[in-house]
Amino acid sequence: MAVQPPRHKGVTPPISWKVPTPEELAANDALVDELKKQNNFEGSEETERRKRTLDSINKITIEFVKVVCRKKGLNQSVIDKAGGKIFTYGSYRLGVYGPGSDIDTLVVVPNHVKREDFFEHFPPLLQKMAPPGAIEEMTLVPDAYVPIIKLEFSGISIDLIFASLDIQSVPLTLDLKDSAILKGLDEQDLRSVNGTRVTDEILELVPQAITFRTALRAVKLWAQRRAIYANVMGFPGGVAWAMLVARVCQLYPSASGSVILGKFFRIIGGWAWPQPVVLKSIESGPLRVRIWNPVVYPGDRFHLMPIITPAYPSMCATHNITMSTKEIISKELKRGGDIVDQIFTGQLTWKHLFDRHTFFTEGYKYYLSIVSGSHSKEAQGIWSGLVESKVRHLVLDLEQDEAIEIAHPFNKGFERVHRCKNQDEIEAVIAGDLTYHITDIKTETTDQSNDPRHAAAANGEADNIVVTDYNGNGSIEEEGTTLMYTTTYYIGIQLDKSDQTPPYTLLVND
Repeated sequence: MAVQPPRHKGVTPPISWKVPTPEELAANDALVDELKKQNNFEGSEETERRKRTLDSINKITIEFVKVVCRKKGLNQSVIDKAGGKIFTYGSYRLGVYGPGSDIDTLVVVPNHVKREDFFEHFPPLLQKMAPPGAIEEMTLVPDAYVPIIKLEFSGISIDLIFASLDIQSVPLTLDLKDSAILKGLDEQDLRSVNGTRVTDEILELVPQAITFRTALRAVKLWAQRRAIYANVMGFPGGVAWAMLVARVCQLYPSASGSVILGKFFRIIGGWAWPQPVVLKSIESGPLRVRIWNPVVYPGDRFHLMPIITPAYPSMCATHNITMSTKEIISKELKRGGDIVDQIFTGQLTWKHLFDRHTFFTEGYKYYLSIVSGSHSKEAQGIWSGLVESKVRHLVLDLEQDEAIEIAHPFNKGFERVHRCKNQDEIEAVIAGDLTYHITDIKTETTDQSNDPRHAAAANGEADNIVVTDYNGNGSIEEEGTTLMYTTTYYIGIQLDKSDQTPPYTLLVND
């Protein structure tokens, strides 16, 4: 009787079922130790505080549903069964969060509770039911691409999004795996639910969750240190990197995290793009919605490095990648692979893999800076987000110039505050002059400031953003001076080797 091969996950059989050698296990232990040294894991106390915070938000969610039901005059029997539940997604759900990481949280409610109810009644209920002083900050962005409430709850950053399912009751036993629950949802609810569904599918499709998490923690840290982690700038985001690691795990289902990491750089670095990376066969479903399909949709054929989400409706998570960012990612993958090879031969250690980028020190001879500025922090949050959303389009235009070989956008902007006395000084600041920079106010990158206005505008919703700030923040101006808030983005320019004349004048469309 023939021996049946082990069942595998993925669209192709594994490359190898080989189990780790003692040397590979030792390398894995050394990798975990280095991740700990890099402060990639949080302590048990903070993890417990996260769990308590989520438990509180879940109880508030159930009470929120009851409050809305009562206001709408529904029968007590309906109120008692209405329920409500939260789901997590992103890095927390994947199990790769670290100190200070936010928790992406989805609030799911039955169909008689609407999005406007969420933004009207949930914030005051949060403040009422949370422990005294627990809600430190709260900002509402109801008209973002994915409507969101951002808050600090007991020192933990929480991003709350919302979905109303077309069902009358949301029990605590509900899961979101069945595509039938998507029926009747509008586009915003569908986008909200999709985050959790994609994350859950990724976890189900990896052979060993612990191995996957070790490798993904390393890849995320490496990508962040090398400044190739930002979807809006044309690099893979967190979900895309997670899917790439998951695919390598499928190909080596018994390997250690250290081996997966080494294979990751070589397999993804040598991938035959634009062949898509998929974790499972793309599924059809009950909705009349677009699913990634380059045969049906001509626009999908132009995706340079397509990484396809596994949950229905499948979409490309990397449609923003340009020719330049694809080249940069490929170079970094090769560099990472070379370093890991030397780690396994004892020439280097894991800390060398996580060396920071040299974008500003050794990267390029020429740089293009894009400065946006406003007279208030609130206005600048929206304006800088809109400008950030256009940087990738500028890169696409620069790529059309024959003199330019690579236009490399840095993956985040730099936020500064300046004190100006007259219009000439304001114009100098907008031109990039740092003479009037207030050095007592720390320069932050856009990811550090975590401004919901900025994030919403960067996703193309600048014209429709209405922000409610529960914190009462505003700009402060001294008499006779004007505060200017700026955000600066940088693009490194590599000229074609046959033309080393710096392009002092560049013609672009926007």
